[in-house]
Amino acid sequence: MNMEEGDELYPIAVLIDELKHEDVTLRLNAVRRLSTIALALGPERTRDELLPFLDESIDDEDEVLLVISEELGNFVDYVGGPSFAHLILKPLENLAAVEETVVREKAVESLAKICECLSREQLDQYYIPLLKRLTSGDWFTSRTSAAGLYSAAYSLASPSTQEELRKLFAQLCNDDTPMVRRAAATNLTKFTTKLSKEHVVSDVIPLFTTLVQDEQDSVRLLTVENLITIAQALTNEESQQYLMEYLKALCCDKSWRVRYMVAENFVKICMAIGPQIVKDELITVFVNMLGDNEAEVRSAAATQVPGFGQLIGHDGILQYILPHLKDLINDTSQHVRASLGSNISGLAPILGKEDTIEHLLPLFLRLLKDEFPDVRLNIISKLEGVNQVIGIELLSQSLLPAIVELAEDKQWRVRLAIIEYIPLLASQLGDNFFDEKLGNLCMSWLGDSVYSIREAATVNLRKLTEVFGAEWAKQTIIPKVLAMGSHPNYLYRMTTIFSITTIAPAVPAEIIKELLLPTVLQLVTDPIPNIRFNVAKSLETLSPILKGNPATAPIVDNEIRAALLKLSEDADKDVKYFTQRAFAHV
Repeated sequence: MNMEEGDELYPIAVLIDELKHEDVTLRLNAVRRLSTIALALGPERTRDELLPFLDESIDDEDEVLLVISEELGNFVDYVGGPSFAHLILKPLENLAAVEETVVREKAVESLAKICECLSREQLDQYYIPLLKRLTSGDWFTSRTSAAGLYSAAYSLASPSTQEELRKLFAQLCNDDTPMVRRAAATNLTKFTTKLSKEHVVSDVIPLFTTLVQDEQDSVRLLTVENLITIAQALTNEESQQYLMEYLKALCCDKSWRVRYMVAENFVKICMAIGPQIVKDELITVFVNMLGDNEAEVRSAAATQVPGFGQLIGHDGILQYILPHLKDLINDTSQHVRASLGSNISGLAPILGKEDTIEHLLPLFLRLLKDEFPDVRLNIISKLEGVNQVIGIELLSQSLLPAIVELAEDKQWRVRLAIIEYIPLLASQLGDNFFDEKLGNLCMSWLGDSVYSIREAATVNLRKLTEVFGAEWAKQTIIPKVLAMGSHPNYLYRMTTIFSITTIAPAVPAEIIKELLLPTVLQLVTDPIPNIRFNVAKSLETLSPILKGNPATAPIVDNEIRAALLKLSEDADKDVKYFTQRAFAHV
């Protein structure tokens, strides 16, 4: 099209040209501007020209289709408001039937959005026929999309239409194609929440019993969430009547993926199905899962130990759970032991001090000596709950060797992980114990060969200062940090600057003036340019803190400004750049 820019058709002409362009980037840019174009065209031309064009232009590039699917979900205002919203359904219907899954999912999301804006008349005239077409489509792609559209329409529909929708959804649950049944099982949960209890019993439970016996394990595993939602709509007695047979079948399913899904959601299932059924029938089921022959299932079951422990109480834990936890401590899979390490401490508040010391403490100590670092890290990271019950003293004897070993692990990511737990441990141990046992360890990380460790170590010092206070930092860590400022190795001097800059916001201005600033100013003439520009960055951080205190404010105008003037004459361009930036804070 050869049109002048003043022509009123120019925006749509440009859009069409860009959408037809062979360059995907241009087409993507065009569809991302759909809302802008629609705004320029106005509602009438958007309805008459833009929407028909999009309807006819199903592009072969999934990226473009994905953006169109998303944009159309926000198009109600651009077509003239809810009374015209049904016009957006047609292009979205085409997108809901394409091959690419992410495009269909986005189209379904947008269709559900549009549905909420429709009147009862629009729903009956446009949305329900669309839903029927997708549900009975020849290709499985349209039928999978249909499954996600029922919950949006159900509450808005008339009782007679609702009955029809329930029957149509049942077709999808019994579809010949596994992908469609999977989509139906995925969306049955959302659909169930829209139905009355009467229809849950009469319509949903039969669908659930069909899906839970499906030949495909990828369908059966999705019914675990269905079961929870159905149980939440029923009384405990009704759950026992309608669901227990199928729950037991899922727990013993021949596919480990199904059993894994049950294990992962076991506490949710128990809470939905009722406490009496848990005590009568589900304790044995849970114990079996802790001893399942697949490590993935045992690992998932271990995550449920604290929550299930709360449901069965103190005596139930001692009688049924603890004997099996002793087996898991020696599990052949490190992932199972790591999962247990993350969760076993959740039993301490339920058991209380005496039983935690007698029964759980030996298990903690075993885990702290595990050969795999992830197991030890997990138990250390969750010790706060145990500490609140029994105190840190009982743990410290085995805790410290484990920490030291992890701190020196050859894998730097393991060393990094333990650094992140140090402030939490410090708050539990107290400053005297910490200084004696772990103080030197924290300082040693500042000289680690890996930059990420050195960086984390400086952050660790600030957090420790926040835990123990500025006076502790002044006496304990600041002298050690400043001593590195004159080290012949430039990396140590660099770490000094990083540490000062990081710690400064956690200490009063007087400590900065008395201890930190002199070392920073001393490094203004360091021979290494990287250190000099980090000095400038440090002065940028220190200046506002010092200016905020009347007693230290004059230092900024005198000593810091003089130091920055000297750095501004530096031959290195990076030093000059960061110096100019620091001047803005002086």
